[in-house]
Amino acid sequence: GALGMRATMLTWLLSLGLAAPPTVRIVHSGLACNIEEERYSERVYTIREGETLELTCLVTGHPRPQIRWTKTAGSASDRFQDSSVFNETLRISNIQRHQGGRYYCKAENGLGSPAIKSIRVDVYYLDDPIVTVHQSIGEAKEQFYYERTVFLRCVANSNPPVRYSWRRGQEVLLQGSDKGVEIYEPFFTQGETKILKLKNLRPQDYANYSCIASVRNVCSIPDKMVSFRLSNKTASPSIKLLVDDPIVVNPGEAITLVCVTTGGEPAPSLTWVRSAGILPEKTVLNGGTLTIPAITSEDAGTYSCIANNNVGNPAKKSTNIIVRALKKGRFWITPDPYHKDDNIQIGREVKISCQVEAIPSEELTFSWFKNGRPLRSSERMVITQTDPDVSPGTTNLDIIDLKFTDFGTYTCVASLKGGGISDISIDVNISSSTVPPNLTVPQEKSPLVTREGDTIELQCQVTGKPKPIILWSRADKEVAMPDGAMQTESYDGILRIVNVSREMTGTYRCQTSQYNGFNVKPREALVQLIVQYPPAVEPTFLEIRQGQGRSITMSCRVLRAYPTRVLTYEWRLGSKLLRTGQFDVQDSTEYTVSSLSRDSYGIYNCNIINEAGAGRCSFLVTGKAYAPEFYYDTYNPLWQNRPRVYSYSLQWTQMNPNAVDRILAYRLGIRQAGQQRWWEQEITVNGNIQKGELITYNLTELIKPEAYEVRLTPITRFGEGDSTIRVIKYSGKKIFMSKEMREFHCGFEDGNICLFTQDDTDNFDWTKQSTATRDTKYTPNTGPNADRTGSKEGFYMYIETSRPRLEGEKARLVSPVFSVAPKNPYGATNTAYCFSFYYHMYGQHIGSLNVYLRLKGQTAIENPLWSSSGNKGQHWNQARVNINPPTSFQLIFEGIRGPGIEGDIAIDDVSIVEGECMKSDQPANNLRSGAVGTLAHIRLIPVIILMSVLSHQR
Repeated sequence: GALGMRATMLTWLLSLGLAAPPTVRIVHSGLACNIEEERYSERVYTIREGETLELTCLVTGHPRPQIRWTKTAGSASDRFQDSSVFNETLRISNIQRHQGGRYYCKAENGLGSPAIKSIRVDVYYLDDPIVTVHQSIGEAKEQFYYERTVFLRCVANSNPPVRYSWRRGQEVLLQGSDKGVEIYEPFFTQGETKILKLKNLRPQDYANYSCIASVRNVCSIPDKMVSFRLSNKTASPSIKLLVDDPIVVNPGEAITLVCVTTGGEPAPSLTWVRSAGILPEKTVLNGGTLTIPAITSEDAGTYSCIANNNVGNPAKKSTNIIVRALKKGRFWITPDPYHKDDNIQIGREVKISCQVEAIPSEELTFSWFKNGRPLRSSERMVITQTDPDVSPGTTNLDIIDLKFTDFGTYTCVASLKGGGISDISIDVNISSSTVPPNLTVPQEKSPLVTREGDTIELQCQVTGKPKPIILWSRADKEVAMPDGAMQTESYDGILRIVNVSREMTGTYRCQTSQYNGFNVKPREALVQLIVQYPPAVEPTFLEIRQGQGRSITMSCRVLRAYPTRVLTYEWRLGSKLLRTGQFDVQDSTEYTVSSLSRDSYGIYNCNIINEAGAGRCSFLVTGKAYAPEFYYDTYNPLWQNRPRVYSYSLQWTQMNPNAVDRILAYRLGIRQAGQQRWWEQEITVNGNIQKGELITYNLTELIKPEAYEVRLTPITRFGEGDSTIRVIKYSGKKIFMSKEMREFHCGFEDGNICLFTQDDTDNFDWTKQSTATRDTKYTPNTGPNADRTGSKEGFYMYIETSRPRLEGEKARLVSPVFSVAPKNPYGATNTAYCFSFYYHMYGQHIGSLNVYLRLKGQTAIENPLWSSSGNKGQHWNQARVNINPPTSFQLIFEGIRGPGIEGDIAIDDVSIVEGECMKSDQPANNLRSGAVGTLAHIRLIPVIILMSVLSHQR
């Protein structure tokens, strides 16, 4: 009956909220320096930079909640925001300062609102302090420190704020200890910096100064010190660069920049920086010398040398590196601007222009040739350079009055004066066949019809001589071309698109550019592109679970298709064709199976087809049972705790039990963690499982302290359903306490008897015992013959009343301190708890058992809670008392010896649960036996009915 009793207890615990919304607690297991419980219940976790942060989120709730760690209030560089952690333990090894902030653990299982708890992580650190020296502003005489006021400033980054102290030599300097010294914090940097002001330097001020930065040893972070020697030679840095500015070089050359120190004490350190980002990777640095082995155009820019010795301001000198380049040669022909004719004609003006990109532009020179012979500017052939602001790098040849003898090949050659870069040479033909361009689209090339994923070529035919570069763009909307640019250049008039997509449907414009052609109004033409694609349908995949003999309906719908006309559909089961048809106006098709049988399970496909292909809806129709869901919140799942083995109460509910055929059995697999092989057995189920019904199965003979994997698979006449796996761990009967206490259970099984202690003011002690370990000379006719669960190996606490005990002597057992949930400050009522325990008072000389409540801060006052005296028979009884403690509390069990030796009193299974006690006169449950343990079905009675039968015992 003990198990039945336990099952009944479980019913009561669980019927009040088996499908339970989540609750959450955060516990830590990392290297904290300390944990403060701040006011307003904010928790702060302090940790030293570089240590390992470990936070665990303890959840309850059924179904098992999903857990997610997130963070706020980090810096932008902190990548944690995007990568939430989805398991219970959040671990950050080598934590850095930017990872401080508030971490939230959120648990949700779809019931009620998600449970969220947060903890603030404060990362402590202390960087090396830095001392900088400044002279009073505006007095820049030759000798830096000659009757001058000098400031020494000490700065160190830290958390918490740093405290500074100054020393001159070994002497500690304090404000007021020396007339010539002032120590202060600038008001705008309170706590961040400390300034030592030396007024009108005296000979004794030339000394060694030390600044000590301290965070008062928090997280055992040691103090850090930095020293500075002030002398009459102390001076701010000065430098010079042994290079030209700018430096103009050819690509591939090696370049060396030399920076030398010309002053400064202590000796300054030199660093090189580049104005646009970082130094090139191949840079070689050696003191103040910077070398770039083979320079490229990408390496051009401003380079600066900076000298710093923490005295005065750093010195900085810069030079600009220019890398020669000549690229992108183009030409265009401009017909006589005074005639509205685009053609070249004898007797009229014609202008040829050439353009290149040149760096540096001032080195660019052009020369002109006709048929290979150099041309000089003359009255009839005028050579000019265009104003660089209007059109940089451009030269023009104006033929004022075109004669037949001017026909020929004109060449312009661009070069850079500095040499070392290849010239660019551009040829332009002028003849009777030089004509402006024309654009046409071949008749069969517009509109173009293609399928999604194909490669397509849009074509514009260009006639004319020379043939200009063609620019392609979208004509119907302001969107980019497939290559991402707004315009795409083409030398042959063809635009090739690989892997066409439906977004590319539309109208494309081709137009002539002036480049390598005529500088006239652009010619243009349009090409239309139509992209066909097969139907997009929903659902692409859907699983339907249903038992035999029931009906199902599947529906497949078209979302988009091109062309939209001529849509046909076909339904198949496997390869077997079930039905075909055509769409008129509707956009979906249905198929119904009126009574499922064994051979109507399988994969149903619906194909919807147009010219471009088919879209497919797939339905997996199965009689597979849904997975069971393990119940993790079982009150004390370790129900037997023998020396070498333990037993575990495994509990679960069945997800959607009525969706498919009745569940006939569960296949239970179990294996020791880390082993390959599963041991399997079947647990038979009689009758129907209700939704939300809790099923209990006791696993016995598990070896301590091993963990086990347990796999549970429901079985119907269809076969196996979905499995669920969980791990069970041996934890001993641990005391369950939290900041906000919800439940405490103790069966006195573990070594520390759940932190109960013996009162040292009493006459004798309570003894922990099990029937299996008791002395063979025990007194008969008194005391229990098993623990409360009926186990001979289970432990309980008892008072031994044999000699030398005397009548009236007391043994007192004191519970740990329980903290209660913080109550609403405006509410009158305290949290109610149900305190219950089992007691055994059998024997003709039984004395008394008293229970007292002791409140925090009232050690002298003990409030009597419960009392009983005399023989109660050879069985365990349960006592239940409602308590409403306003503050933290302890419970005291006091056993008093009666008149003789047959007076052993025992207690077991002490529990405290939030909420008032329920009536215990409920019927025991139907128990069924399984192969190895016991399987109990627990019917869950709706909460509403339960509440009405509660009695308020006072």
